[in-house]
Amino acid sequence: MASDDNQLGSFLRSRRERIDAASAGVVDTARRRVTGLRREELALLAGLSPSYYTRIEQGRDRHPSREILEALARALRLDDTERTYLWSLAMPGLAPADPGAGAAHTVRPGVLHLLERWADLPAFVVGPNRDVLAGTALAARVNPAWRPGRNLIEFTFLDPRAREVYPDWDDIGLQAVAGLRATAAARHAELAEFVASMRERSDTFRALWDSHDVYDRVMGEKRLRVDGVGVLRLGFETFALAGPEDHVLYVYFAEPGSADDEALRGLA
Repeated sequence: MASDDNQLGSFLRSRRERIDAASAGVVDTARRRVTGLRREELALLAGLSPSYYTRIEQGRDRHPSREILEALARALRLDDTERTYLWSLAMPGLAPADPGAGAAHTVRPGVLHLLERWADLPAFVVGPNRDVLAGTALAARVNPAWRPGRNLIEFTFLDPRAREVYPDWDDIGLQAVAGLRATAAARHAELAEFVASMRERSDTFRALWDSHDVYDRVMGEKRLRVDGVGVLRLGFETFALAGPEDHVLYVYFAEPGSADDEALRGLA
């Protein structure tokens, strides 16, 4: 991906441009013509020379030290997910090795057995590029994207049904891309072709990808419009399955005793 050749610099620039100069303590008597912090202002806040920071952002130094990464993370006010992403970009050697293609798409028998036992829950397993690899029948009934063989990203941005299924589509789309970018930091070689394809196929995906937001949502709540039922409000938890495949198990549920819970039981 030519546009992502300097991912570290692009990410730093995107975070720099979102910082409010006044709240960061930067005194500027001249009329500000830039968004966020200037390079030299960020360098000062991080305790770096402007020329050295410029080398990092321009991609002429792609592996700054741990101390410099920490200084930049503090100056940019990165949250935990963004900090982890920054380290993954600057120190790719620390990222786990990519598994073989076959292993990446094979769900362990024990996990499949659990899914068979969870007939009353929408639950499914996804791979790093958000392919749905296995799931319960109820998952496929609640959301057509949660059916094995589907891809969550492709459904969200390329399937016209997505905006009907997700009443809060704008939030879903933003979180989906930011989550994929967080994964891609550690598995760039594996996901590069998929990301490049999505950038070409969806203008909205490309715009969100180029915003360089990163996100790691492990729990939460979603509203889904289900055929014949209406809108359900479901909570969810995610579980990272141990192993080099980097599979994630999603389990959705309704508030016990709620109308959503009754509707979900009826679907099951």
